[in-house]
Amino acid sequence: MDRNSSIDFIHHNDSPWDVIVIGGGATGLGTALDATLRGYKTLLLEQADFTKGTSSRSTKLVHGGVRYLAQGNIKLVLEALHERGLLLKNAPHVTDNQTFIIPSFSWSDAIKYTVGLKLYDLMAGSLSLGKSGFITSKQILRALPGINKANLKNGIVYHDGQFDDARLGINIAQTAVENGAHLINYMKVTQLGKDASGKINAVEVTDVETGKSYTLKSKVVINATGVFVDAILGMDEKDKAPIVRASQGTHIVLDRSFLPTEYALMIPKTSDGRVLFAIPWHDKLVVGTTDTLIDHESLEPRALPEEVDFILNTLNQYIYKTATRADILSVFSGLRPLARPQKEGKSTKEISRSHKLFVSKSGLVTITGGKWTTYRRMAQDTVDLAITTGNLAPQKCVTEAFKIHGYTTVENKADHLHIYGSDAFLIQQLAKDIPALAEKLHPNYPFIKAEVVWAVRHEMARQVEDVLARRLRILLLDAKAAIQMAPEVARLMATELNKPQSWAEEQVKTFELLANGYLLM
Repeated sequence: MDRNSSIDFIHHNDSPWDVIVIGGGATGLGTALDATLRGYKTLLLEQADFTKGTSSRSTKLVHGGVRYLAQGNIKLVLEALHERGLLLKNAPHVTDNQTFIIPSFSWSDAIKYTVGLKLYDLMAGSLSLGKSGFITSKQILRALPGINKANLKNGIVYHDGQFDDARLGINIAQTAVENGAHLINYMKVTQLGKDASGKINAVEVTDVETGKSYTLKSKVVINATGVFVDAILGMDEKDKAPIVRASQGTHIVLDRSFLPTEYALMIPKTSDGRVLFAIPWHDKLVVGTTDTLIDHESLEPRALPEEVDFILNTLNQYIYKTATRADILSVFSGLRPLARPQKEGKSTKEISRSHKLFVSKSGLVTITGGKWTTYRRMAQDTVDLAITTGNLAPQKCVTEAFKIHGYTTVENKADHLHIYGSDAFLIQQLAKDIPALAEKLHPNYPFIKAEVVWAVRHEMARQVEDVLARRLRILLLDAKAAIQMAPEVARLMATELNKPQSWAEEQVKTFELLANGYLLM
């Protein structure tokens, strides 16, 4: 991916695009990939970095949704289980088959969970990741060293998917570009253009880096901006009633010593009736999530003290080693774009996570809701609707079996570079050709300087935050370590981007301010 070439393309080409996608999160990226694979001239515009928002702040699960099954949302679970299976097949380098254990403290709960998860297995069909089953308390204690054994009766083991959300997003972006799409980050849509009949036929955009503005024509425009869909809808129609209510999900990250195992813990019922996960991820333990209604959307949502306390208090009921606020390496939050309920006050756990599509009178196509697991199906439905709305020549969706950039079945999980899939060899070669790039960025972590150079050259990283938050993921794993790595990352990026020393210094200051928000001060 090369941002400069895409900027040059839009500067010198006046012919209309078939499809312009606004939003570079999971839904927007998937939509751009689907559209370009059908042969449509496709452009994606993102106001910040790809997956900057919710799509890099998930619980890191590719799952059908056990609690949605408990709610009776069979259609959503069936769809998600199907998509889960496809994603693990199409992007094995950034996904894993994760084994979960649900501890039970009563026989009645054990029976209920066993029956529910057997149905979960059955619904997955040929794309099942493995059978669920009953396990004894002794088996749980062996599998989950660190679990609190007080009153533990038995449990259930089951399988679901796990992934690196931002890394997958970058790979989808690369796949789209390799197949003809143009994607530009730090390109903000400021206005929608309309023809004499009131139909949208263009977008006004401003390059965040240079301040230069462009008018880009398109046969159809897709609003895939997550929690910000109402802002785009407001450009289309003033005083438009909002259709999305944001719900915040917060996670804390701990050292693996609190649950030193490859198994994940699923807590089936918390004090507020939800579920909580403790999942091994990049050699850390990610614990979450919450579900808190938020009145104001933000690209950098901050965890509320009560959310952190809720997660710690719930987790500590299940583990032997007590976790405190001082043990938290990083805390991050994401905002879910929930369809606004007709009745205010409706609990977020009761609001459907199914995606929803709308077409405005102007022809603006809007997609909202859904979740990472179903991104591909969301994109398929969105492009299907865009074809009709934009009067495009119909073409069938081909993404079900399409391999994502980096696809490989030969990988060494012990090497942290395995997350790059087939690109791992190229990064290793870069480090070999330039020995200085083989040096580590931090003594406690395996990341090397070659990864920074790779991120700039091939993954459109433009700022220090892009590298440390969404390419290497260290900001979410250990915020203090990320701050310590920032000066060297800025220096390497300044060289690659031909920026002055003053740029690097400003980037470090900006990143430190951002990263402090991931620490409990």
